[in-house]
Amino acid sequence: MSDTQDDLEAMKARVAEMEAEAAKLREMQETLEKEGHDLKEDKEDVDARSIYVGNVDYESTPEEIQAHFQSCGTINRVTILLDKYTGHPKGYAYVEFAEPSFVANALVLNESLFRGRNLKVVPKRTNVPGMSARGRGRGRGRGRGGYAPRGAYRGGFRGRARGGYTPY
Repeated sequence: MSDTQDDLEAMKARVAEMEAEAAKLREMQETLEKEGHDLKEDKEDVDARSIYVGNVDYESTPEEIQAHFQSCGTINRVTILLDKYTGHPKGYAYVEFAEPSFVANALVLNESLFRGRNLKVVPKRTNVPGMSARGRGRGRGRGRGGYAPRGAYRGGFRGRARGGYTPY
């Protein structure tokens, strides 16, 4: 009987341990959610004081871009975006200023000459989840039905495929 009693006590101790761990995890999750919310606000704040610089020469360095925009105000960071597969520059950059007021100064440099190219300078826009560049909020994915050229497949029963590749 005492053996069963010991097992019961051990199980109770393990349950108490697990509950304490679960409480710790919940607490950590709450702090992470709070930080995540603050981070989202920070991202919008950073975007408000950043500019997009297009048509950047592929050989240019962040230091050169910083020197070009130095007259606009204090620069926190220059980011030249790279292609993730090749590692080569994509031809555009982001410049983050210390103050949002410096963005207006930088917009004056739109169409300015930098390494033989006219730069495109516009305020950086904040990406809104679910909005793609093409879609502009018309919903996600492709519509069902709609226009189909004559002779095109318009849905319906396709039979039971036995093996082989069936894309739909």
